[in-house]
Amino acid sequence: MRVIVGMSGGVDSAVTAYLLKLKGYDVIGVTLRIVSEDGEVSRCCEIDDAREVCEKLEIPYYVRNCSSRFNSCVIDPFVASYACGRTPNPCIICNRRIKWEELIAAADTFGAEYVATGHYAKIVKLPNGRYSVKTSDHAAKDQSYMLCRLSQHQLQRTIMPLGELTKDEVRAIAKHAQLSVADKAESQEICFVPDDDYASYIEYKLNRSFPEGDFVDEEGKVLGRHKGIIHYTVGQRKGLGIAAGVPIYVKKIDTAENKVVLSSEASLYSSKCRLLDVNYVGMPCPEEAADFAAKIKVRYHHRPVGAICRRIGEELLVCFSEPVKAVAPGQTGVLYDEEGNVLAGGEIC
Repeated sequence: MRVIVGMSGGVDSAVTAYLLKLKGYDVIGVTLRIVSEDGEVSRCCEIDDAREVCEKLEIPYYVRNCSSRFNSCVIDPFVASYACGRTPNPCIICNRRIKWEELIAAADTFGAEYVATGHYAKIVKLPNGRYSVKTSDHAAKDQSYMLCRLSQHQLQRTIMPLGELTKDEVRAIAKHAQLSVADKAESQEICFVPDDDYASYIEYKLNRSFPEGDFVDEEGKVLGRHKGIIHYTVGQRKGLGIAAGVPIYVKKIDTAENKVVLSSEASLYSSKCRLLDVNYVGMPCPEEAADFAAKIKVRYHHRPVGAICRRIGEELLVCFSEPVKAVAPGQTGVLYDEEGNVLAGGEIC
């Protein structure tokens, strides 16, 4: 069977292509070329490295331009969300709206049954007939959280060969196959923000600066001046420039008053949150006001905690079994079952 492999130019996608070719698939490599409006090429589409790997593996290679859709579907919402005091996760949106939509379109063009990526996760079909993303065998690299927005159609056509491997094992396979990217470092930050300077990037994109304002405590007492709301996110401790004598953190960003509310660590904990724009993955949309149990991650590197969830209209109310620190509006809440299958994911409001 023919498969389209999304080639980023990194070691994970390279090994994905290599393993699928070993299994007898007819492999085609495709890089989704993303260039932002300012001419910066995304770190997720390093074409020279991807082409070199495909030449080594003797598989066809193509580049698909996605710049216009990426700007409108990913960058613009990211900038708007940050400017409103939220903390968005653009990679989650990109996975569904750009990577999978474009790879499946390429698969249809080339008559391929499947698409494949180098994510550390598994695709499973549950007893209820729905497809889901299952956590990787190795928690340190698990990327199921980032895939919570994929549709049933997208999951049904996806292969992920790295779900049972560690990063060290992947690099060892790459060295054995003599792939040039075997020791290539991986990027940990958002691919389209130069130098990981979010604030400067947002001001550049919006062509305006964000004024200074007051740091205040939970009672409204002024503690100092902040540099502009886009420099801060809920839970942040470093870079505040406030000498309070005790550790203090960002608890809330008040865009209406241009204030950043600071608090002690103890005040950062929440007992519940609401999820908007929920994508149901391993479960169908639940009946309204019917409680169900799950585990939830409120950010990528978060230990899942138990929760009782209830759909109220288009929202999910999630009540934690234990208080959770720094629940940030704009981030994604992902629900799991006891076996590590993704049930649903939505934006924290």
